[in-house]
Amino acid sequence: MRIHCKRAYQPADTGDGRRFLVDQLWPRGVSHEQLQAQWLKEVAPSNELRRWFDHRAERWDEFRQRYWQELAAQPQVLAPLRDALDSGTVTLVYGARDTAHNQALALREYLLAHPRRRH
Repeated sequence: MRIHCKRAYQPADTGDGRRFLVDQLWPRGVSHEQLQAQWLKEVAPSNELRRWFDHRAERWDEFRQRYWQELAAQPQVLAPLRDALDSGTVTLVYGARDTAHNQALALREYLLAHPRRRH
């Protein structure tokens, strides 16, 4: 699986594949045309978790654990991402300033650790 993470303020490029915005909130100052991404608001962390985390690095490990629990409780929200991954590269787009501690990275790790089960 090829999954990239990219800030919403970085330009899209051909290597991105399918692009998905994985934030609850639309990034400030970025138009839909600039972003060139499908918005998967339901994949983002809950408002409660997002507010609790507040992009504080010392909360990163617990944030990831809680976010993964949210994802496991609603696996259907991952279907568009999993479908896109079946056919190529996916880029998870996020608005956070912190490039080392954000929901796109946690989501990428989750998708890699929990691949789609084939029956």
